[in-house]
Amino acid sequence: MAIDFTLTSDQKQLQHDARDFAEGVLSPIVREADREPDPLKAFQRTKPAYVEAYKAGIAFCMIPKEYGGGGLSNVDLIIAAEEICAVDPGFACTVLVNGLGLLPIWYWGTQKQKSEVLGAATSDPTGEWIVGYGASEPPGSPGGTANFDTPLPQPAGMGVTARLDGDAYVINGRKYWPCNVGGWDGKGANTSLYVVRTAPEKGGTEGLSAIMVDRGTPGVTFSTIDTVGHRLTPNSEIIFDNARVPVENIVEGTKGNGDLLINRNFAWSGPVAGIAAVGVARAAYEAALSWAKTFTAGGPHPIIHHQYVGYVLGDVAAKIEACRYFCWKAAHYIDQHDYHGELIGAMNKTFCTELLFDAVYKCLQVVGVNSVDRKHEFEKHLREAAILPVYDGGNFGMQRRRVHGIMAHPSFNPRALMDDEFVPFGKDMETIDTVAAPVA
Repeated sequence: MAIDFTLTSDQKQLQHDARDFAEGVLSPIVREADREPDPLKAFQRTKPAYVEAYKAGIAFCMIPKEYGGGGLSNVDLIIAAEEICAVDPGFACTVLVNGLGLLPIWYWGTQKQKSEVLGAATSDPTGEWIVGYGASEPPGSPGGTANFDTPLPQPAGMGVTARLDGDAYVINGRKYWPCNVGGWDGKGANTSLYVVRTAPEKGGTEGLSAIMVDRGTPGVTFSTIDTVGHRLTPNSEIIFDNARVPVENIVEGTKGNGDLLINRNFAWSGPVAGIAAVGVARAAYEAALSWAKTFTAGGPHPIIHHQYVGYVLGDVAAKIEACRYFCWKAAHYIDQHDYHGELIGAMNKTFCTELLFDAVYKCLQVVGVNSVDRKHEFEKHLREAAILPVYDGGNFGMQRRRVHGIMAHPSFNPRALMDDEFVPFGKDMETIDTVAAPVA
């Protein structure tokens, strides 16, 4: 039959292996690492698990086999990611960002860049190689990440500039929130991909390009941000002060189209964020169900026998199932359409992360006040769930805007996803609702 939700034997093995890693290697370090007050030290506590993930082929599982990666399809990636996210979505985010940083090189880089950069990432004998991705910038007026696609002229939109000076680009400015970029010691990832303004005289979506900045580049400093959730993945503030980067580090196919890179990247990561919500909600649901089957609240029977508890947990279970299959659908669509899914990726991310945030909170209501006792993990589930709608391209600032831009376009076919048709995304679909409509 054309539609079959049965996992293949290889997918079942992948799921089993990912679950073994998550529960056997990652889980024992999560609680203490999450409670470490220093955000960089918290991330560093995951390094042994990351090295094991590297050796197991998890860290670069999304990179094609011809460059030493795992060569997983997006559907397979989603199946494995759920198991890791159920234990800690922050650690999974670290792995996700390896893909955000390297997949654009696979899409748009030169053959030399693909061989050298992807090959180096997947052949590190220490297993510590890590990649950063930096699009986000501090909020402000008129700049800031969410307004990277405003049609307004310079200085609106992204403010980090890269000016060509002989055989190098000189980078100046500040970014805020990018992940992995500081590396294990806060001094830089092995390499990071940044979206910068290579045509500084232009604003909005114009003149944006992607450039690789390697560890040890003078003029680049990092400071780790202290976050409430996803504490086991590192977000940083980055300052560029006349940092000189060789011209060959520009990703040639992105010149002037860094805006499309951002949209394509966050489309790819949409179902990964969606399945992170599934994993977190699954963990909260299973813990709440176990609690309800043993806790009596002073009554004669466990509370699972009460109508409210049973109905609420039944609804939560249904939402988890629905979101899981939506993530599979989105990942399958991206596999089928050359890693493009700007519409379905955004829809999937917004729907799953918001619906399942409510599901996690419902689990806390079932458990009651005991859910806020930190000897349980419900408060962590809630913190992690709260991050998902606002990170990885915020649902309001970026994801819904992409959906809106596609739907408003004259070419939009409302049945395209239903019919598995390719939905294009171009510059003429950007900038919608970023400024007030002109007066007639």
